[in-house]
Amino acid sequence: MIFIETDLQKNTDDIHALTRAFFPEEEVSITQCGVSGDDLSHPVIKPENSGKGGKLVYKSDRYEMFEIDVATDEKDELKRTVYTALSNHTGKTLQWGALTGIRPTRLVRRRVESGMSGDEIVADMKKCYFTSEEKTQLSIGIVKKERELINRLISDRELYEGIKCTDVIDAGRIFYNSGSYSLYVDIPFCPTRCLYCSFTSNAVGNDRSIVSDYLDALEEEIRRSAELIRGRADRVPDTVYIGGGTPTALLADELDRLLTLLGEAFDTDRSYEFTVEAGRPDSITGEKLEVMKKHMVSRISVNPQTMNQTTLDTIGRRHSAAQVREAFNMAREHGFDNINMDMIIGLPGEGIMEVGNTVDELCKLNPDSLTIHTLAVKRASAMKERQETGSLNREEAEAMMDRACKGALSLGMSPYYLYRQKNMSGNLENTGYAKEGKHCLYNILINEEIQDILALGAGAISKRVDINGNTRRCANYKQVRDYIANTENVMNKKRELWASRIK
Repeated sequence: MIFIETDLQKNTDDIHALTRAFFPEEEVSITQCGVSGDDLSHPVIKPENSGKGGKLVYKSDRYEMFEIDVATDEKDELKRTVYTALSNHTGKTLQWGALTGIRPTRLVRRRVESGMSGDEIVADMKKCYFTSEEKTQLSIGIVKKERELINRLISDRELYEGIKCTDVIDAGRIFYNSGSYSLYVDIPFCPTRCLYCSFTSNAVGNDRSIVSDYLDALEEEIRRSAELIRGRADRVPDTVYIGGGTPTALLADELDRLLTLLGEAFDTDRSYEFTVEAGRPDSITGEKLEVMKKHMVSRISVNPQTMNQTTLDTIGRRHSAAQVREAFNMAREHGFDNINMDMIIGLPGEGIMEVGNTVDELCKLNPDSLTIHTLAVKRASAMKERQETGSLNREEAEAMMDRACKGALSLGMSPYYLYRQKNMSGNLENTGYAKEGKHCLYNILINEEIQDILALGAGAISKRVDINGNTRRCANYKQVRDYIANTENVMNKKRELWASRIK
């Protein structure tokens, strides 16, 4: 355990995140109070012009105590100071440097849009955030791919005749002026709950009455939300994404009911992209695949996370590696030509050999896209207590990530979106790779926050983006029973969010 005492009154979340990145095996606790440090006999790490902002005093039974003097609590400068001090103290560097936000590509995007060259962006990101050249180059490539795909969406949908989009900011303004949006639907049910999962999902057993009640409430939200946005781009969402949870935890007739409702309310047949997370291979049947095909679903995910049976058993996924192959091949036989697969770096007990086996097995299946996640253990997950006793070291995590990325590249894929989370193994990232024409536009739109998102279901968060790129949010109740019991409150909040810009 590492205890930090500080008299700084803001940006302590960033201090916490950076400290965890340097000491991944430790829990970190921050106490805001007056700190003098005068009586402490420990090394003092002082930046130039120190003493004007405040102090950070680190205490631990396992590590030598030390103190950081902070010249200012201005966010970026504070993070640079803390990063430099922790790097000097531990002798470590981090590939993402002092960055703690979940969307580092936004920083690179601004530099691309300003006209900076690749070399200039690399130098500036290193100067401002200590980011490695490798991660900056990855971000530059993703930003350029995002711009290309968004321009293609605008062109192919023919919604914005006479308006040319030159960058992602322009795209956001065009989406604003057109009133277009994307649709997200949350199905918070799974066959079982995975050890690492922190989502508000419910394991579906023999009692399915809650599923029926949930679909009743969701039907009400679907119908009333469609009325709420009547007149916006003919109510047709650019992209549709059904996630969770595991949407295919629904029975075939329940899935058919849901997709029929969405089609009637939003004319989803005309959407540019329609994704359903089939997710767990043990939830996929030929009947459900036929239902999705009937409703024009264009993209699905079949997510093993790992192809190592011991790990599957450990994390609570009650399917085999053989079932992954069977589900994937069944989806191909039903005509799905855009299949994503997910894998996770840093699962318990896995090293480079196990990750290599997963990559090799997925490459044999040859999916159309591959999302490489780095394990991020959240407070609400069953794995949290286990993670406190040890963590994957940075070198191991980086080697595993490199192995997985090379696998994606060998299939002719390229990276197209990226985001980060707190407490990720090796302080790394989640990256989506895809073959040409097989990208998920919804992932880009939600990640870059340049388009309105109408989100339905328990835990779903609707987002509105104004012409200047400012975002407002409206969150539904997380717990399923709370969501079912409060339909009116759900709609009142959504109505308030949408009221200012109904077309």
